[in-house]
Amino acid sequence: MSLQQTTALLGIRDILVGITEEGRGDEAASALDFSLSLAGKAGAHLTVQSAARRLTVVGGSGWRFVNDIVAAENRRLRTIAHAVAERAAADAARAGVTCTTEAPALAYADLLGLLTARARLADLTILDAEAREVDLDRDLIDGVLFRSGRPLLVVPPGRGTFSARRIVIAWDGSAQAARAANDALPFLRAAEAVEIVSVVGEKDLPTSAAGAEFAPHLARHDVKVSVNDLPVVGDVAETLRTQAGLFRADMLVMGAYRHSRLQEWFLGGVTQSLLARSSVPLFLAH
Repeated sequence: MSLQQTTALLGIRDILVGITEEGRGDEAASALDFSLSLAGKAGAHLTVQSAARRLTVVGGSGWRFVNDIVAAENRRLRTIAHAVAERAAADAARAGVTCTTEAPALAYADLLGLLTARARLADLTILDAEAREVDLDRDLIDGVLFRSGRPLLVVPPGRGTFSARRIVIAWDGSAQAARAANDALPFLRAAEAVEIVSVVGEKDLPTSAAGAEFAPHLARHDVKVSVNDLPVVGDVAETLRTQAGLFRADMLVMGAYRHSRLQEWFLGGVTQSLLARSSVPLFLAH
């Protein structure tokens, strides 16, 4: 990275990465490596929360056999979580990254609460993507977005190295989009090219703050920005996915959940669709 790009990333001083071990054996594993890569380039402090989801023990002496199985599984998950934390600390030391690790074993609700509380103390939280809508990892994503007051970076599988040379901003004039773009300024200023993409043709798209009107604001922050208004092809999420590929984007910046989670759950929505399938990391704010 150039000196100017490195200087821009200095706005990121604290990064939190959350890794949750549920024992499925198929959890994605890009967020940790991505976070180490970003922390190294930004000179940021990295906090690694490698948590084990604690399973509930059933009451009653008649359930002893089941409780023994649950206890053994809890021990296994704790061992894995500690191993991840130790590996992260070793990798950080080799990379010259200042790193703090913790490996709590907590019940479902407590995991959500702890990650959200930790996220409020960081400039940025990084989590692995989760395609399934009903999943602890998806709940962690929603919890950080709605309850931390901080931005979130969701990393898809296979994206273990940080890069933000080319960035697409999904712009619809909403408060969420404005907040996401503002929170992403360190990345936008470091990028070689930034494209504001507005998907036109949506009946509820605001017209009072078009991408062309937003671009001068970013230019005043030394962002190398262009504007592209695109017609809907399929749906908004698919249009953004396609454009991110054509632009060779390393990151997609967008406001999350412009509609309520309930509406997106029943009717579908851009956030849900991109969380389920995106080839590039998503920088999200609500």
